[in-house]
Formats: sequence, structure tokens, C-alpha cells
Amino acid sequence: MSRSVLVTGASRGIGRAIALRLARDGFDIVVHCRSRREEAEAVAAQVRSLGQAARVLSFDVSDRAACATALAADVEAHGAYYGVVCNAGITRDNAFPAMSGEEWDNVIHTNLDSFYNVLQPLIMPMVRRRRPGRIVTLSSLSGIAGNRGQTNYSAAKAGIIGATKALALELAKRDITVNCVAPGLIDTEMVNAELIEEAVKQIPLRRVGRPEEVAAAVAFLMSEDAGYVTRQVISVNGGLL
Repeated sequence: MSRSVLVTGASRGIGRAIALRLARDGFDIVVHCRSRREEAEAVAAQVRSLGQAARVLSFDVSDRAACATALAADVEAHGAYYGVVCNAGITRDNAFPAMSGEEWDNVIHTNLDSFYNVLQPLIMPMVRRRRPGRIVTLSSLSGIAGNRGQTNYSAAKAGIIGATKALALELAKRDITVNCVAPGLIDTEMVNAELIEEAVKQIPLRRVGRPEEVAAAVAFLMSEDAGYVTRQVISVNGGLL
């Protein structure tokens, strides 16, 4: 029986790397995007070239009704997922005194509310499979340590850790593991190139991480070998914390 994994925010960056790594590991991939449909279709084509099935779902993870509608329809058509990777996120950095309500709300809605919006419609179908399942969320070093100019992002990513740990307790008896990966500074479009040179001085490994290195941690947590690992946060940050 094929095992399908939904990866949110999979059209680029870390999400794309996760989708391709999981495809190499033998999973069928549901490639989610919000707006970059063309890029998501390209990722799906790469998944198929690796011998796995792929399809694209497009919706805004901050829109609760849109999530429920799209995910319920997909599960109805294709069956429950083996796994979910909650990766989609945005940043709207600003010093807190200058941070607008919109900058706060957009980050909280997209990065934290999406935990509920995406997972809540999927949990009972996963439970009803009566088989092991995997959920991996993406937090951040900012969610563990905080980061200047990122009170909104740090709040959302810290909330993801708390929600992940609580859900892990609820689903453990169903043999569905729930874990979190917390990347540090990773070389993606979201990273300001000017910050990298200064930040690297603080990183013990003296370099930024690659999306594939985050994907490797996610792949382990999604594997059968990780069946006794749940309620954990794995940092991929070059030793920064």
C-alpha cells in the first residue's frame, strides 16, 4: 500500500527539499503551495521522476475554511495520509515598537494558526487508518531562543513547539508520532544575504545550513526507524544553541 505525505509550503526552499527527500525514501507526495503553482507542479514532476506519485494542492494555510475544504476533498478522493509535514511559513520582521498589527497577525495566522487549520481536518482520518502515522512540524531557532526583530515569528514558532508536544501526547496511543524540527540559519530565499556574513561568526560550524540537511532530519522522523521517537524537538542549527 502506498504511503502519502502532505508537505505544506513545498514549492521552494526547505519544503521542496523535504518533498524530494521523502520521495527518494519511497513516499508519495502531496505538494502544497499557496500561490506558486508552477513551481509546485515542477516539484511534483521531480517527485514522479523519482518513481513516486505526486499531486498538487493549492490553498492558503491561514484560511481555515479553505484548508478544511481542500483537505477533506483530497482525503475523500485519495484516502488518509500516512504523514504530514507542516512547513509553510512566512516572516514579517520588524522591531517590536514599529511592528504593525498586520505584521503580527499575518505571521501568527500563517505560522501558528495553520497548525490547527491543516492538522485538525486530517487527524481523525489518520486515526481511522489504524496504522502508524507521522506528523512533523517546523519550528525555528527563533522559537527556542527568540530573535531580535522577530517577536511575531518567535511567538508563532514557540507556539508550534507547545502544540506539537501536546498533540504528541494525544496521539501516542494511536501509534502516530508528532515531532518538531527547528532549523537555524538555512540558505533559502527567506534569509537576508547581508545577515549571513555576520551570523556565520556566531555559528560553531561556521556556515549556514542547507535545506537538504533539514530534510534529512524530517526524513528520519518520518521513517519506520523513528517509531519510538515522539514529542521531541530536533534542532538543525550548526551548534548555535
